[in-house]
Amino acid sequence: MMPLLCRHMLVPLALALASWVALAPTAYAADTVDVKGARFETQLESEGQAYQMIGHGLFRYMIWNAYAGAYYQPSDQPEAAPLSDVPRRLELEYFHAIEADDFAGVTRDSVRERLGDAAYRELLPTLNAFTRAYQSVEPGDRYALTWNGDALTLALNGQRVYEGDDPQLARALFAIWLGDQPLKESFRNDLLGRR
Repeated sequence: MMPLLCRHMLVPLALALASWVALAPTAYAADTVDVKGARFETQLESEGQAYQMIGHGLFRYMIWNAYAGAYYQPSDQPEAAPLSDVPRRLELEYFHAIEADDFAGVTRDSVRERLGDAAYRELLPTLNAFTRAYQSVEPGDRYALTWNGDALTLALNGQRVYEGDDPQLARALFAIWLGDQPLKESFRNDLLGRR
């Protein structure tokens, strides 16, 4: 027979264990953010650079959820500066299939709208090299656009498909979603943590 003192200690111990188990998923959930089923880490590392999520959001096109996104900067630079030279990363996960040619066309048109014809023509050779790297996506695929301070990379599902070193191209591409004239202001504001 168990001594009375031990039996009384079991109840608080069982309650403590139950509360720990109940809280464990919450602690795990704080490490990621879910946007309509697309999970983004709040902190990540890419090529030796540690990044902290600034914001996340959902891009809706008319009545459809088009893609989810998250924007990152280094932990020591928590003030959103997407068009500066600070290291930064934008991840987009797609909910629908999109052809590579459609990505290329929209990217070129979006850059032209934001830069104007003269600056666009100057950037066109490096922009064309970038858009040739696009691959078609299926639902659940994810592109990551990263500027590490020296190099611009594009990765699809963790596999690098483009690398260049043009800071003007980096600014022009990040401006599509995060600049003064973004594709959608509410999405930009969510990515920049302006809720």
